[in-house]
Amino acid sequence: MRKNRTKVRVIYADTDAMGIVYHTNYIKWFEIGRTELLRGVGLVYAQIEAQGYNLPLTEVYCHYLQPARYDQVLVIETEIEYSRRASIKFNYVIRDEHEEKILAEGYTIHACTNNSGKIVRIPSLVLNKLNEITELTS
Repeated sequence: MRKNRTKVRVIYADTDAMGIVYHTNYIKWFEIGRTELLRGVGLVYAQIEAQGYNLPLTEVYCHYLQPARYDQVLVIETEIEYSRRASIKFNYVIRDEHEEKILAEGYTIHACTNNSGKIVRIPSLVLNKLNEITELTS
């Protein structure tokens, strides 16, 4: 299974008064990793929305192992664990720049909905691209 790696630098606004990353920023970095994984296979989220579909978050989990700090470069590793009829699960590992330490790991699960908010099957335009990079079970 192909993994996407994206680098981000911790900015001052991401930290608390001690220079340690505030916990919700890891969820933001999960989104960056997910967006870049999809972009890497030709799925720009704005185009998915333009086709009348959304992938709202239904579940998120983050296990914080070590703190990230101001000005540190992080590597967000993202992969797809599964795709079902109407949902996708992404896994994430956030490491230091040299990939020596795991700082956080977690996952997100996203439903597929239409513009009315009704849960629908993941459209073939999305599944076909995902199947190019991973062995998904429906």
